[in-house]
Amino acid sequence: MSTDYKFQGWMGLDPKSVDGNMKWQSYEPKEWKETDVDIKITHCGICGSDLHMLRSGWGETDYPCVVGHEIVGTAVRVGSKAEGGIKVGDRVGVGAQSSSCLKPDCAECSDGHENHCVNGTNTYGDKYKDGSGKSYGGYADYSRVPSHFVFKIPDKISSAEVAPMLCGGITVFSPLKRNGAGPGTKVGIVGIGGLGHFGLLYAKALGCKEIVAISRTSAKKEDAMKMGATKFIATDEDKDWATHNAMSLDLIVCTVSSPKMPLMDYFELLKTFGQFIQVGAPEDSLPGFNCFALIGKGIKMGGSAIGSPAEIREMLDITVKKDVKPWIQERPMKDANQTVVDMVDGKARYRYVLVNEAHA
Repeated sequence: MSTDYKFQGWMGLDPKSVDGNMKWQSYEPKEWKETDVDIKITHCGICGSDLHMLRSGWGETDYPCVVGHEIVGTAVRVGSKAEGGIKVGDRVGVGAQSSSCLKPDCAECSDGHENHCVNGTNTYGDKYKDGSGKSYGGYADYSRVPSHFVFKIPDKISSAEVAPMLCGGITVFSPLKRNGAGPGTKVGIVGIGGLGHFGLLYAKALGCKEIVAISRTSAKKEDAMKMGATKFIATDEDKDWATHNAMSLDLIVCTVSSPKMPLMDYFELLKTFGQFIQVGAPEDSLPGFNCFALIGKGIKMGGSAIGSPAEIREMLDITVKKDVKPWIQERPMKDANQTVVDMVDGKARYRYVLVNEAHA
């Protein structure tokens, strides 16, 4: 069955694409399956992952590549075997994962941890394991995605606001929720950027007793306090910040992607049996640390990758109930190149969202 619409988008052709050199081109989407949904894209958030992929920062990217995995739009074609009760005309979204094996003998998929399936497929720059083609992202007019990873968007969340939640939001919501953030807990969020701002918003929504924003300078202190922080630590402005705040936090979620982060100092902030969860993904290795920093207090260091479909739905439900509002800046899809350059330059406050004006 042919369609009366074309798949075209901003194509990264080489590592220089991140310098504002993406090209608008047509491409061939994955082969249609009756479990798929075609989406007419109205909005797509810009994520730090997009920059890493455009410049081959996490290894060589499979060019050509259309990035963008915070996709929102209208379902225009729905397969006869699609999941989730999705109908043509529904407002839907897609996050950073577009497929997993979903086999009954896969422990991860069977237990609702599809985001950890070893045979998963990323929403862009990846290949579907069933041989149906390559995945392309949301800096585009249309997207074709298996329905298991397509979500109905609640009426009370705007398309522009929900887009960055589908990767940025869930990347911090999942480790917060899974590691006990809530009433009575004291949580630290390292890095007050796109991910970190979601960390503050969702820590507040989950009812944490104390929410500590941790950044190098106090430049974002006023914003952080408005987002829900109850305390702010500027590490460049107090040489003894770790000592002054030692043994104060139950959980730290670290969103920064720097290989130079002061891990030993962060560990000092944790209480006995505290947890440090890394979600930022540096292009280089993490700094070394003395294992007695973990052993002495029995603290745990771990990581977290996006979230499962069930967790994304839970996040959207809490977003509605607690009226979570991300801090976003909308830009026209036609200005994607300049917006990527601005993102590289650290100008986002705090997430850019591309608006496909032809469809919005």
